[in-house]
Amino acid sequence: MEITQFNEFPVELKEEWNKLLENGISHVPFLRFEYLRDWWQTRGGGEWPLDAQLAILVARNDGEVIGIAPFFVSYHQGIKRLLLLGSIEISDYLDLIVSEQNAAAFINSIVTYIKEQIIPETGLSVIDLYNLVEGSPSVSILTAAGIASGFEVTEARLQQSPYITLPGDWEQYLNSLDKKQRHEIRRKMRRAAESEIPVQMYLASEAAKLDEDIDAFLALMARDPEKARFLTQPMRTQFRQTIHCAFSAGCLQLAFLTIGGEKAAAYLNFDYLNRVWVYNSGLDRRFMDFSPGWVLLGHLLQWANVNRRAEFDFMRGDEDYKYKFGAVDRFVVRVTLTN
Repeated sequence: MEITQFNEFPVELKEEWNKLLENGISHVPFLRFEYLRDWWQTRGGGEWPLDAQLAILVARNDGEVIGIAPFFVSYHQGIKRLLLLGSIEISDYLDLIVSEQNAAAFINSIVTYIKEQIIPETGLSVIDLYNLVEGSPSVSILTAAGIASGFEVTEARLQQSPYITLPGDWEQYLNSLDKKQRHEIRRKMRRAAESEIPVQMYLASEAAKLDEDIDAFLALMARDPEKARFLTQPMRTQFRQTIHCAFSAGCLQLAFLTIGGEKAAAYLNFDYLNRVWVYNSGLDRRFMDFSPGWVLLGHLLQWANVNRRAEFDFMRGDEDYKYKFGAVDRFVVRVTLTN
């Protein structure tokens, strides 16, 4: 197994990267070449300093790419660390890019490479991998490989990542909910449908209007004071690039609820791999009498069932509303190898 280290983004690997991801242990949108390339350009919307250094490790066997470790080096909490591209805040799921068949050999090889090459070269002391999905083969393999190479290894749950398994039928989904919750969803959606003021769901689909829709979405996000602080100019650039990237890839689901022609609520989702991935949302509280967030979410779940999506993934965060709509927990974890 031959390992090559890239200190600049390897644009020539785009096709091999995404092809490998399709058969990888964690096929998630946050590991696609385009997403991570854009993430690196903005350093995660300003989360990381411009002097952070790329250290992408690519393993080949007889010329074929069999594993990619998309790493970078930066200080975090006062310590120089090796982290996964996409860390920490805005990429809900991360992992190494490798098939399950090759995972053990690849992970053992890169841990040895890091120990022998990157640590002496950079002076870093910690390999710190955030947002791995609990149960990914990489978690146990990294733990074993780290211990074998003399690292102190810790594994910790970070947070819940609730999801709903969908039956493919709207009424069947509703009947799976608590009776009170089922009644609330139906009541609010019916009330909106019967309103004298038109209430409609709108999906962004026109390239010519996409920037206008992005502006509307960011404006709705910014109505929340906490999200307004989060939306710095670099973060706005990151969101814009992510939305354009998803639109180009055909996996964007940017949904609005309009009330009397005004955009009252929005969800930014990815429609990818037969799953709806809920990324972020915005709400205009002037329309709270219509319960716009719940109504839009109801419409999106109805759409997902009608269109036979297998899962509705709320991703990270344990907000109450997710469980009221029937979500159950899985977790993302952090694996740390300290030299």
